[in-house]
Amino acid sequence: MTHAEAASRIAKLSEQINRYNHLYYQESKSEISDFEFDQLLEELVRLETEFPDLLQSDSPSQRVGGAITKEFQTVEHQYRMLSLGNTYSKEELLAFDERVAKGLGHAAYEYFCEMKFDGVAISLVYENGQLVRAVTRGDGTRGDDVTANVRTIRNIPLRIHGANVPERFEVRGEIFLPLREFLKINAEREEKGEALLANPRNAASGTLKLQDSAVVAKRRLNCYFYQLLGDNIGVGKHDEAIRLIESWGFNVSPTYLKAGKIEEVLAYIEEWREKRFSLPLDTDGVVLKINDYDQREELGFTAKTPRWAIAYKYKAESAETQLLSITYQVGRTGAITPVANLSPVSLAGTTVKRASLHNANEIERLDIHENDFVFVEKGGEIIPKITAVNPARREAGAAPVRYIDTCPECGTALIRKEGEAKHYCPNAASCPPQVLGRIEHFVSKRAMDIDSLGTERIRALIDQGFISSYADIYELDGRQSELLGLEMSQDQYERETTGTLYISLQKALFALTEGISSKQIQDFLEEKAELPVFDTLRAFQEQTRIWKKKVPANTGMVERLIRQLKDHPELPKMEDFVPVALVLEIFLGRRAEFEQILEASKKHGTVHMILLELDLDLPDELSERIKKLKSNTFQEGVISNMIAGINASKLQPFEKVLFAIGIRNIGENTAQLLARHFGNIDQLREASTDQLLEINGVGETLVHSIREFFAQTENLDHIARLRAAGLNFEVEQKESTQRGTALAGKRILASGKLQNFKRDEIVDFVQAHGGQYISSVAKNLDFIIEGEDMGPSKKEKALKLGVPLISEEEFMKLVGAAPAS
Repeated sequence: MTHAEAASRIAKLSEQINRYNHLYYQESKSEISDFEFDQLLEELVRLETEFPDLLQSDSPSQRVGGAITKEFQTVEHQYRMLSLGNTYSKEELLAFDERVAKGLGHAAYEYFCEMKFDGVAISLVYENGQLVRAVTRGDGTRGDDVTANVRTIRNIPLRIHGANVPERFEVRGEIFLPLREFLKINAEREEKGEALLANPRNAASGTLKLQDSAVVAKRRLNCYFYQLLGDNIGVGKHDEAIRLIESWGFNVSPTYLKAGKIEEVLAYIEEWREKRFSLPLDTDGVVLKINDYDQREELGFTAKTPRWAIAYKYKAESAETQLLSITYQVGRTGAITPVANLSPVSLAGTTVKRASLHNANEIERLDIHENDFVFVEKGGEIIPKITAVNPARREAGAAPVRYIDTCPECGTALIRKEGEAKHYCPNAASCPPQVLGRIEHFVSKRAMDIDSLGTERIRALIDQGFISSYADIYELDGRQSELLGLEMSQDQYERETTGTLYISLQKALFALTEGISSKQIQDFLEEKAELPVFDTLRAFQEQTRIWKKKVPANTGMVERLIRQLKDHPELPKMEDFVPVALVLEIFLGRRAEFEQILEASKKHGTVHMILLELDLDLPDELSERIKKLKSNTFQEGVISNMIAGINASKLQPFEKVLFAIGIRNIGENTAQLLARHFGNIDQLREASTDQLLEINGVGETLVHSIREFFAQTENLDHIARLRAAGLNFEVEQKESTQRGTALAGKRILASGKLQNFKRDEIVDFVQAHGGQYISSVAKNLDFIIEGEDMGPSKKEKALKLGVPLISEEEFMKLVGAAPAS
């Protein structure tokens, strides 16, 4: 590509990326996938690296981050960032309005109303149209300089284009993490077994203080702006300033209003009392300010707050509803979280059916009894919480809720460490959620690389008893016939405290009826979300008559479900779910006793496994009806693909296997080091403490981890089974061939395109000359081989850490090898 062609392509890419950023962050629209967006960005970075003179300071590529900040410098605000007085009632607002009128000698005035967003206040300073500094609120006088992190926020202008832009000005806004991004991050953290973020506001604040701006860039923070400051900004009213910063490209929430009277302000507050829940972030009130800057000057300040502005705070909404049951969820670290299942109630614009109970202390503090009526509140947290009970409505003789003492997933006695609020399941070896995390690590790309075994499939295999350790994976080949028809997703199931399995009402109705699609049922249930289960079922019967779909048969089947629920009041209620056993009994009739079906539902996690235990000879038509209860299932193609991936993994070298088996504190690089040094698993197991400590990079902590791992008989059993399955537990001869010692003791990384080596070849070459190849930039590297197109973020990090960069030619001379001609 010529220089002119590159300039043209860079301009086009920049325009495209900026447009997609605007759509995503300011209009909540996505025209392309994340992958396609990343491809465009990577192309832009590549071209700007190849043609560095074409890199502009406001290029979208400058949003990806990479700067590492060990400490945030404290700087002083030119204009103090003031806090506002708060009010919670109409009467207090009218009193504020009277003070304003009196202070202005009853001259005419206007208010500017805007939502009070629950984020992190930020001050941005621009000089000659360019962003030069971003500072947090701090104590109002001084804050932290977080410029490197703020530059990654894609809807914050890095350069202002427009007419009459002041030489220096300041804008203020609220940085926030959109609710959809918050939920996405928490879902990813839950998948990895990491602690969940408490709420979007804390997540945004914590993100701004992360040391690595590249991580900040991935969080997709957003910002709404609400103030313009400067000595010569050329406007005299706040609404003019807002229109001006909008024209400069700053993201302003379109929820503001200019009001001539306090009555209009009160109407605005009422309008947004419910509407605010449709916004992409949390809000806790409304801010009203005098619109005219001269009048603000006239009103002045108290010791702490301006007399020309005030915040009206909405009271946290609370609703009363009945506790139906409590389920206990097990995290991947073994932590237990109780969740209350509630009779549906409308709260903060949504129908609430579940609420967090946090831990045993909270249940005891609230003094919750079975079937209590409770008060639910939705504050800053996404999940509502129970704040109190109503003892006046408590049933006579209701028993206090007793926290479980065994794990709902595996039955192991729970433990509670001194000083900690949460209970834990100590059965890390075979508790399904904990096993899942270990097996996910084992099959990951950097370990055994079995990409045909994704999380959903692993979870299905664990929950249905096919695997409980990574060694079991290699025995699946002989169980292919059993896998056929196995359910892959358990999202439609819930397990109640007694161990009884429940299935979603949507799935139950889909299976019980004919001629009605799953989507129709889903839409109906969403529309009737506020109804209790019996009312929902009656309403569904009526809807069936309206649809005119096999009315007698369908309404009759739903009636049987209603009768089943009423005939078994001993089974706890759970909104949106019904006991699997009740639904199956409708289908199976006299083929199996209800108690037999119920017991099977307590032992197994899916309809498929229950039916396998019951071992009934069912007619094809009935099997097809029951199949509608199931989720996606393992079919022959899926199974053969999975087994092929498992068999291919047996070729992975010893170092990958060593990393995969999950010895604590052994990462990829350490696994590589230990594999090369000892040659096989037996030598590593038998190595003395002194022999281990002789190795550069091995310390007491790692020695303890190795000793602890090999002391457990189950780990030795897993290794024996993996060995019998054909996995590599020793370095292949060709891998251990040494060609020299020129790199002995040196830790090396190569980055960018090399002329003499492919990616894997440079790793083998370094190791063959006695060196250790490291896979990421770190302070303890001896040097980095800088190839063509080395990533700018890697280079910047290397320079900041003081890691030497050498050319490929210098590296070849160092080892005494002739470069390729």
